[in-house]
Amino acid sequence: MPITSTDPFKGRHFPGEVILLCVRWYLRYPLAYEHVAELLLERGVAVDASCIWRWVQAYAPELNKRCRLHLKSTNKSYRTDETYIKVKGRDRYLYRAVDSTGQTIDFLLTDKRDTAAAKRFFRKALSSTGNPVPRVINVDKNRAYPGAVDALKEEGMLPRRVRLRQCKYLNNVVEQSHRNVKRRTWLAKGYGSFWTAWRTLQGIEAVDMIRKGRIRWVAKDDAVALAAFIAELFGLAA
Repeated sequence: MPITSTDPFKGRHFPGEVILLCVRWYLRYPLAYEHVAELLLERGVAVDASCIWRWVQAYAPELNKRCRLHLKSTNKSYRTDETYIKVKGRDRYLYRAVDSTGQTIDFLLTDKRDTAAAKRFFRKALSSTGNPVPRVINVDKNRAYPGAVDALKEEGMLPRRVRLRQCKYLNNVVEQSHRNVKRRTWLAKGYGSFWTAWRTLQGIEAVDMIRKGRIRWVAKDDAVALAAFIAELFGLAA
């Protein structure tokens, strides 16, 4: 069912407040769908776990899209790395970049870990709202990165002055950041399809950006402000 800007919960059998509460809990905390259903049941509302899964699939990408308009700019030191995500028993790759303070710059799930995938990721990061052109891009020894950066410089998408730095220990900040995503994906025990994984990850990453204070007027680790901001994005009072 399509989500409209005027009435994002039209046609749903539960109020928007209940839907957003479930989606936010699942994306913010290391909970399985069954845990969210049980927490809701304690409050007198019976919702099947499969229904909550459908809500996450619908509203997680929409949350990511809506919150992008409110992002503050990061700094210009990109720390880039990839981590694996299990999809149908196979490793797929989640490319992620944070700045030197740990603020998430961008992310992209890809089928392969190669130069083409790295190039797609950098294209997405450079074209997204609030992401400045980097001064330096720090990566590990993955040979795909130099080729991707060189190609983007040839195309004019990256200025020639941008420095590529291959220094593993400087990427500790992005490797630490992976843990937040991995805690949530571990409970899923792998995803059934690429698009199921990607829709879910968009929501997990978006909520994490809000939690870390990348949204204007929402302080880092302010759970009340986070909940209020998400409610406001979807036209609900907190």
